[in-house]
Amino acid sequence: MQKHTVSMHFVGAAVAGLSGEARARVLASAGIPSELLAASHARVPAESFSALWLAVNRELDDEFFGLDRRRMKCGSFALLCHAVLHAGRLDRALRRMLRGFAAFLDDVQAELRVDGPDAVVAVTNRIEAAQARRFADETFLIMVHGLMCWLAGRRIPLTMAEFAHPRPTHAQEYTVMYSQRLRFDAERTAVRFDAQLLALPVVQNATALKTFLRTAPQSVFLKYTNEDSWTARLRRRLRGSIGREEWPRLEDVAREFHVAPTTLRRRLDAEGTSYQGIKDELRRDAAVHHLCGSRLSVAEIAASLGFQETSAFHRAFKRWSGVQPGEYRRRQAELGPGRADDAPPPPALARG
Repeated sequence: MQKHTVSMHFVGAAVAGLSGEARARVLASAGIPSELLAASHARVPAESFSALWLAVNRELDDEFFGLDRRRMKCGSFALLCHAVLHAGRLDRALRRMLRGFAAFLDDVQAELRVDGPDAVVAVTNRIEAAQARRFADETFLIMVHGLMCWLAGRRIPLTMAEFAHPRPTHAQEYTVMYSQRLRFDAERTAVRFDAQLLALPVVQNATALKTFLRTAPQSVFLKYTNEDSWTARLRRRLRGSIGREEWPRLEDVAREFHVAPTTLRRRLDAEGTSYQGIKDELRRDAAVHHLCGSRLSVAEIAASLGFQETSAFHRAFKRWSGVQPGEYRRRQAELGPGRADDAPPPPALARG
C-alpha cells in the first residue's frame, strides 16, 4: 500500500472524547507527539493515524470513537464485513451494510436511494454537539465508501458530497477524501455516485477479507488502491519528478502511456482524480518534508518542486496548508527539532 498523510484535524477529532491521561496514552502508542495537537496545519503518516484509530478503539471499546450514544464495540466492523461479503452485487451489499450500521449505532444511520442517474447514500445524524456530529459524518462516510470500494475491487468515484454543516477550515481535505464537488449547509449529509455502479459484482472473498481486516482501518480510509489504475500509474511516474525543477506535462505523460491527452484526462476523471490534483498532492507532501527536515531555503524548495516563481509556491502552499511556508517551518521548529537532512523521502497521498 502506498503511503499517505492525514491532517492533524482528524487526529484531534479522534481523541477529543478521551480524558487527558487516555489521550496521552493513545498518542504515545501511535507515535504522535502530543504537541502536534496545537498545530492544525501539521500532518501525520497514514500508519500513525491507523494506529491511533485502533488505540482509541481499544481505549473505549468503540470502533466509532465514542461519538454515538451506543458503543460500536470492537469486532463490529469485522462482523459487518462478513455479513456483506456474499451479497453478490454492490447494491445488495450496500443496503445490507447500512442495515448493519443501523444495528450498531443509534444516532447515525443512512439510507440508499436512486435519484435519476445518481445513487445517493443519505445520512441522518442526531448527535447534538456540532463538532462531534461533523466528525461522525466524516467517519461514517469514510467507513461506508471505503468498504464499498473494497467490495467492488475498484474505486467508486463520488460525483458529489453534501454536508449538513458549515464549510469547515479543513474543507480542502474533503476533495481528497470524498469528491471534488462539495456542498455545505445542505439539508442532509449525503454522497452521490453513478447509479449504474450499483450493479457491480462483489469480487472479494474470505481470503481477501482476512487481509483487508488485518490492514484496517488504514485499508478503509485509503479506500481501494488499484496498483494498475491510471491514478496509481501517474502517481508513480510523477513521484520520480520530486526534487527536479522540471515536471512533465500531462501531454508528455500521455505520450509515454500511449494514449491521447483527452483519454488520460477522461480516465483520471473516472477514477475521481486529476493530473493537477495528483501533482499538487505530491508537491505538498514533499514541501512539508523539506520545510520540516532540511535546511533548504523556501526559494530552493520552490525551485525543486517545479515552481518557476517563489511567489507561486507561497500561494500554493497557503492553499494547501492554510499558512505560508515560512510560518509553517517556524511553527514546526517550535514543536521540536526537525528531521536530519538525510531523512527518508516524504510520504505521498495515496489515491488510485
